[in-house]
Amino acid sequence: MRAAVFEKFQGPITIQNVSDPTPKNHGVVIQVKATGLCRSDWHGWMGHDTDIILPHVPGHELAGTIAAVGKEVLHFKVGDKVTVPFVCGCGTCGQCISGNHQVCDHQSQPGFTHWGSFAEYVALDYADINLVKIPEEINDITAATLGCRFITSFRAVVEQGKVTGGQYVVVHGCGGVGLSAIMIANALGAQVIAVDINDRTLEFAMEMGAIATVNATKNKEVVEQIKALTKGGAHVSLDALGSQTTCFNSIANLRKRGKHIQVGLMTGDHRHPKVPMDKVLANELEIIGSHGMQAFKYPEMLDMIKNGKLHPEKLIESTITLQEAAIALPHMNKFEHKGVMVINSF
Repeated sequence: MRAAVFEKFQGPITIQNVSDPTPKNHGVVIQVKATGLCRSDWHGWMGHDTDIILPHVPGHELAGTIAAVGKEVLHFKVGDKVTVPFVCGCGTCGQCISGNHQVCDHQSQPGFTHWGSFAEYVALDYADINLVKIPEEINDITAATLGCRFITSFRAVVEQGKVTGGQYVVVHGCGGVGLSAIMIANALGAQVIAVDINDRTLEFAMEMGAIATVNATKNKEVVEQIKALTKGGAHVSLDALGSQTTCFNSIANLRKRGKHIQVGLMTGDHRHPKVPMDKVLANELEIIGSHGMQAFKYPEMLDMIKNGKLHPEKLIESTITLQEAAIALPHMNKFEHKGVMVINSF
């Protein structure tokens, strides 16, 4: 099969012919029809993820058709259209038994713990626990945008943030995660403020449902401006980027008893940010992490998409080839794109 491969961190990404995968007894092989290009793939290429063993094929947001099935798989068959959350559970550890597959003790992640979906085929383990059938109303390109950024934002807003109509929600960082969060919070009736450093991206955030924007490069008093816009602070605030500054601001701009949701990955020098713990204590603030979403939780989100309440397809900026993805991936941290890029030609 053709696959995008890097053989050293921060090194060239080349298109190579490599061996086709085979399914484990509890797994499947997916023929990839579409796969998203995500900043998390950039983190992997940079060497920020200790699970990656070189040489490596990135890619973790995918949709496709089952091409081969292990003999122990009960609920899926060859030809099924499926997608998968980027965190795959084992199904038997304590976390999975409690329903929290997104923090499985033995989790696997395509594109990180094993070769991913920047390829014609990808193998996935524990299929019965992790696969999600794609409704006919949702095409492969749209489905490929769901597995990381959209589901992460959905769970962060709906489950972790428990956002309700009329609340003020602030989203720091308007990449794929942030734009998804804006769309989802808006669909729930929240009043959403978008924070970013790019005016073009902030214009797109307004199209996704934000009622106001703050350009952090043009306003040194981001927290104070947000407090003014929200009449005292956000009920829920998300750091959708993952930096020292966005994390601090997201906590500092909360009203009393507000919730900060950490969604953006904290890597490198940003792993241990400063936290305004005096405000956390005095105002009874909540700091909550959010890491993906379980496969069995997809139906609520899929129903909202089918019913026209959510439109993840609006986040798609362009479709690209595998070769174009190999060129684009090293530049993901330049934030040159206002939406999501999806590979649909291999």
